[in-house]
Amino acid sequence: MSSDPWGRVDEAGTVYVRTADGEQVVGSWQAGSPEEALAYFKRKYEGLVVEIGLLERRVRTTDLSAKDATTAIEHLREQVDAHHAVGDLDALRRRLDTLLASVEERRQERKARKAEAAEESRRAKEELVAEAEELAQSEQWRAAGERLRALVDTWKGLPRLDRKSDDELWHRFSHARSAFSKRRKAHFARLDAQREEARQRKEKLVSEAEALSDSRDWGPTAAKYRELMQDWKAAGRAQREHEDDLWRRFRAAQDVFFQARSAVFAERDSEQRENLTVKEELATEAERLLPITDLRSARTAFRALNERWDAVGHVPRDARPKVEGRMQAVERAIQEAEETEWRRSNPEARARAAGLTGQLQDAVDRLRSDIEKAREAGNTAKADKLEKELAGRQMLLDQAMKGLEEFGG
Repeated sequence: MSSDPWGRVDEAGTVYVRTADGEQVVGSWQAGSPEEALAYFKRKYEGLVVEIGLLERRVRTTDLSAKDATTAIEHLREQVDAHHAVGDLDALRRRLDTLLASVEERRQERKARKAEAAEESRRAKEELVAEAEELAQSEQWRAAGERLRALVDTWKGLPRLDRKSDDELWHRFSHARSAFSKRRKAHFARLDAQREEARQRKEKLVSEAEALSDSRDWGPTAAKYRELMQDWKAAGRAQREHEDDLWRRFRAAQDVFFQARSAVFAERDSEQRENLTVKEELATEAERLLPITDLRSARTAFRALNERWDAVGHVPRDARPKVEGRMQAVERAIQEAEETEWRRSNPEARARAAGLTGQLQDAVDRLRSDIEKAREAGNTAKADKLEKELAGRQMLLDQAMKGLEEFGG
């Protein structure tokens, strides 16, 4: 029988854990020694400790919902209550109780914040309505119109109230906007004389646009067209019978320029596609270096390929990640080979591997000797048990020998 402060294993292989309510059965262990059984179930306990610690951290540092947190706590509590681990399970229950209380406290805090947010939304909407009703009487048409649009955006970003309150406030808000819109339309109805001025301004803009259409100074001319477009919008609308024709001429002048620019850019794109072909060939050459068998040669060859790569121009943006990823994969393989070579030449690691192999070899030799003695004494049961332990130790020894071979020893 084997035991420690938190558990024990009886002669039959039954594992127990000690709790405040007395001993609880953890499980049955027949795979090895009692010490191995306790070590196994202690590791399960350590796993629970880690999971609880991680959940405590999530609750403390993230916005994990109370529902999800409670579900996670109950899941861990079920595992603790199942008594499939050896350790201070009562302490884990206390931690889960404390964590559950913390989650409930957070739930109440969120509920209070939600109520506070609703009241803040009410106050904010009442302020928006009051401002909209004041703006409805303004004669600053553009500024007031822009401000009303901004108020609408602000309104949409606020949480909804109860239906009745929200509908009443929205009705007042909408009515104020409608009143302003009617007054503004009446005002602009008196401004027909300005339409002629707008027509004259746009005639000049069309002339400037047509004069620029043959330019090949791509950047500055494109910027100038943007300025002309801004001026066009600022000029206001001309009479309906002139507006469409002016716009057609203005747009046609821009199209001549931008189509010519597109043709030049298409030629540039063709050059980039040729560059892509070159880089794909270089990536293929680099991939032939895999798998790495001669690290020094591979490193030298890749460096030369990389220099040729850098000398190639740009490639299409959408193809860049894939082709660069191929080169990077080869580079990572070389780096990993360098790290493996370093580990192989590390005397400390070699010494540790040799020491472990020696210890395991001694253990295997002792077991074989004990088995032989048990057979000679006629203790078949003990010999069979030792045979099983020998098989496990021999497997570990084989793995250790393989690891030692990697160091060339």
